[in-house]
Amino acid sequence: MISKYIEQADFEDTGFSYTLSLISGRYKMVILYCLMEFEPVRFNELRRYIRNISDKTLSSNLKELEADRLIIRKEYPQIPPKVEYSLSERGRSLMKVLDQLCVWGEEHKNS
Repeated sequence: MISKYIEQADFEDTGFSYTLSLISGRYKMVILYCLMEFEPVRFNELRRYIRNISDKTLSSNLKELEADRLIIRKEYPQIPPKVEYSLSERGRSLMKVLDQLCVWGEEHKNS
């Protein structure tokens, strides 16, 4: 009986799938976590925080997060150029979920 329902179900049509599409990948949740803890954050600060990420990968992830309206990129007209990243309101609303992941991890990391 359950198999009948699963055959009709479409994972791609779920809210869970949509959320995963926004935060999937190796670094997006790390970037969001860093912004949650330290915003605003500059590009080089993010790179130092994540350590093993290339400039190209970090730039790509930031552009995707900005396109998904989870972060805001603020560019200052000065020399040398200064760019800061922070969470958008939409991104802040996702932090409730990310915070719960942190709580779960703290509770279970030594068990």
